[in-house]
Amino acid sequence: MILAGDIGGTKTNIAFFRDGKQPDVVVQQTFPSRAHKGLEEIVRQFLSAHALQVRHAAFGVAGPVRNGRCEATNLPWVVDAAALAAELGTRDVWVINDLEANAYGIPALAPSDLVTINAGATDAAGNAAIIAAGTGLGEAGMYWDGRMHHPFATEGGHANFAPGDELEAELLRWLSTQFDHVSWERLVSGPGLGNVYRFLRDTRRGEEPAWLADEMRTGDPAATISRAAQSGTSPLCVQALDLFMGLYGSEAGNLALKIMANGGVYVGGGIAPKNLDKLKDGPFMKRFVAKGRMQRLLEAMPVKVILNDKTALLGAARCAAVRSGLI
Repeated sequence: MILAGDIGGTKTNIAFFRDGKQPDVVVQQTFPSRAHKGLEEIVRQFLSAHALQVRHAAFGVAGPVRNGRCEATNLPWVVDAAALAAELGTRDVWVINDLEANAYGIPALAPSDLVTINAGATDAAGNAAIIAAGTGLGEAGMYWDGRMHHPFATEGGHANFAPGDELEAELLRWLSTQFDHVSWERLVSGPGLGNVYRFLRDTRRGEEPAWLADEMRTGDPAATISRAAQSGTSPLCVQALDLFMGLYGSEAGNLALKIMANGGVYVGGGIAPKNLDKLKDGPFMKRFVAKGRMQRLLEAMPVKVILNDKTALLGAARCAAVRSGLI
């Protein structure tokens, strides 16, 4: 029996799985993360509610993992494999980065869980990459050994943002007055979309109507901007989402070049599935391939959007299966 978890700033998904290769969910539960002191408390509650014995376990957490220990980026938690092993009574416990967990989950996805936005070359093979904008910006790679992919984590979302034109150079200068370090995550994430919108508004590139200001104060600003852009009710939001998607595509192309992702690029997170048109026929793919002499290389890379929001949970289960020798 495999215990797997996907730990996020808002919610934590925990599940028991029977099979690691194509994980079969036995029971699953969602916990509000901030209502608990740490992952051990959630695991304790989950185990007390479901009388199943844990043989292997893995947990995906947003943040850098070193020696099985992670200080979560968006939670006041320390997630430690040794502490969890003591809690679970088994040695086979792993803590991995959440994007690494997503990468492990990709082989478990059905064709209906993916949307192709760039077909790429018919003989595409090799390393692959995954990028996911949500609460933050996650990036991971998958090394191809000639037979299978081996996921590995990165913290590429925290690399320095590089502008591609004069507007983006002005955006960088504007953000530099607010942050000591302007990373890609400051732009390509849910909060990043808010930053892009505020830049355009504050530099008087569009008007903010009163109804939009009210909605942003009372709800999720990124979701409000995205809805207003999709419906066309706010030209300022349309401009913000287009700029955001161009930046997203630009950094996805950067990652693809650094990983040499001839085997494909996967786009995860909660933002992409809600904006498929902007990714396929809008600024995302235009900026993804706009790498000068490397354009033809990028055009040959398949690009797919992940629709299944449980990919990281599936991937944590597969990671436990792989590392314990079950598959």
